[in-house]
Amino acid sequence: MDTASYKNCTLCPRDCEVDRTKGPLGFCGESAACRVSFIGPHFGEEPSFTGFHGSGTIFFSGCSSQCFFCQNYQISIQHDGRTITPAELLSEVRALLLKGVHNLNFVTPDHFWPHIQSLCRALREEGIKIPKLFNSSGYQRPERVEDYAQEMDIFLPDFKFAEPETAKMCMGDARYPEIALKALREMVKSKGFLEPWDTTGLLTAERGVLVRHLVLPGHVENSLRVLRLLHKEFGPGLPLSIMSQFRPVPGCFQRKKFQRILSPEEYGQVLDLVGKLGFEKVYTQELKEETDFLPDFKDPENPFFGNKRRSTTND
Repeated sequence: MDTASYKNCTLCPRDCEVDRTKGPLGFCGESAACRVSFIGPHFGEEPSFTGFHGSGTIFFSGCSSQCFFCQNYQISIQHDGRTITPAELLSEVRALLLKGVHNLNFVTPDHFWPHIQSLCRALREEGIKIPKLFNSSGYQRPERVEDYAQEMDIFLPDFKFAEPETAKMCMGDARYPEIALKALREMVKSKGFLEPWDTTGLLTAERGVLVRHLVLPGHVENSLRVLRLLHKEFGPGLPLSIMSQFRPVPGCFQRKKFQRILSPEEYGQVLDLVGKLGFEKVYTQELKEETDFLPDFKDPENPFFGNKRRSTTND
């Protein structure tokens, strides 16, 4: 594995330029030792990815965004996880594939890209072909997308913020809208829109881009601006997933921001604009008081209650 990218790290837009091989941590909070929190079938993604056997997720520790409201805060901010060698990662992925998952889903992958790139090349050498999914915050260096696209078949980026001031408040970088839009342009250019598009899960996706957006309580205008921006740039054919699943996490109470769940009225305003703009391929969520897929990574065997229930049902 080529570790050169870790020695003067500019893997993400933070441009830390630290030598992660010698101990200094980047903004992501991670060294050059790959760390993961969970590897296994996951049923909390959209049906295009979970199908009937689950998406083969690999949740990495750390994150270059560090949004204080992150639903995966235990791994992205608190850095729960275990160190794994390249050989161990390959072995565990082989075991995961035997469970019949529909894809390999790399969650927050950019700060461990050399490890992921090495893994993908090893799988290719073994003749293993399965769609590979780059599941990210959208906060990627645009010039790196071409490199990602050589290994990945599907891009699943967030588009969190259209308002620079909201991005600054939440993750400390007002440049997020500009950076995320440039990166998304490159993703769409390299892979096109998600296909096949089948919301039943019978035909899982093999290639392309789907954009996620989590609606934040009290910040509907940010979501409306996101939709207008994406429509202007990519048109109504861009596949979207508009999520209502926000839940307050400890960082919200510490900052005294986003201390409640989304209201039906707020989510309704966003969905109304989705309809008015004519977006053709959209996943939405039922707004619920409780969710089976707010993770607890203190249970590394299976942090999602919904996965446990699905596994029991399948059994």
